[in-house]
Amino acid sequence: MRILVTGATGTLGGALVPALLKAGHEVRALSRAKREDRGNVEWMWGDLISGKGVEEAVRDVDAIAHLATSGRKGRGAVDVPGTRTLLLLARQAGRPHVLFTSMVGADRAAHGYLRHKLEAERLVTECGLDWTILRLTPFHQWLHHRLGGFASLPALPVDRSLPWQPVHTGEVAARAAALLSAGPEGREIEFGGPEVIDTEALVQTWLRAAGLRRPCVPVRYPGRLYAAQRAGLLLTDALPQGEITWHDYLLPPEAILSDDFASEHTASPTSPATQPEQDPDLRVYGGDEGYERPTRS
Repeated sequence: MRILVTGATGTLGGALVPALLKAGHEVRALSRAKREDRGNVEWMWGDLISGKGVEEAVRDVDAIAHLATSGRKGRGAVDVPGTRTLLLLARQAGRPHVLFTSMVGADRAAHGYLRHKLEAERLVTECGLDWTILRLTPFHQWLHHRLGGFASLPALPVDRSLPWQPVHTGEVAARAAALLSAGPEGREIEFGGPEVIDTEALVQTWLRAAGLRRPCVPVRYPGRLYAAQRAGLLLTDALPQGEITWHDYLLPPEAILSDDFASEHTASPTSPATQPEQDPDLRVYGGDEGYERPTRS
């Protein structure tokens, strides 16, 4: 099956592309930068907002994994107009299965960036194509990156009342790849991490892993989205769930030697060698920095 991946160089895309290749699929990746085909991946230039290059990208594909997002600061530029453009051109090109990644809680707390996710979900469900919506909890990798931005502070502001359910992108990629292989579900599916932890436990584990000593100052984060999170609206008990905990992501247990040569010589899902944030080409679509309009004509 030939599958187009938007947001292919983002945090999740960096994990999904190899997962699809491993499953035996042909992968076409959409990027806003010109790239040479490599590693059995067909790279195509395209911009979801202007629509340039997208018509060619969706041609002759069996499925589309739509991961591209504006992030929390992008004001929905990709999530809504970009999704609308992609679906329109995909419908003209054929009838591919569209798998759209959204966020757990988008249907229960449509505030801030979740409002854009919910609107994009509506576009997908009403587009006339076969579809699957995969709602996710925050990624380990995203939280790790976000906390890194506070490392230089003398103290960390912590709202102890906020619950988190982080999930590893490698496990999300495996779930998304399985859904693409199985075909359209025509429903919303939730997928989250294996545990719910509060902000202080999250931060203390990160500080330990980073080798830092910082006091945690109790605060209460304002806003409707944090209120919804405080009420547990961004959590899920849907099964299956991921298996890698926040602790094991940051402080992986030592590998146990096996008689299986392949397992001994394959990096674990939590190994730094498999982390998409190590990819120097990470910033295309996705990520908290949001979408930046391309400068090329």
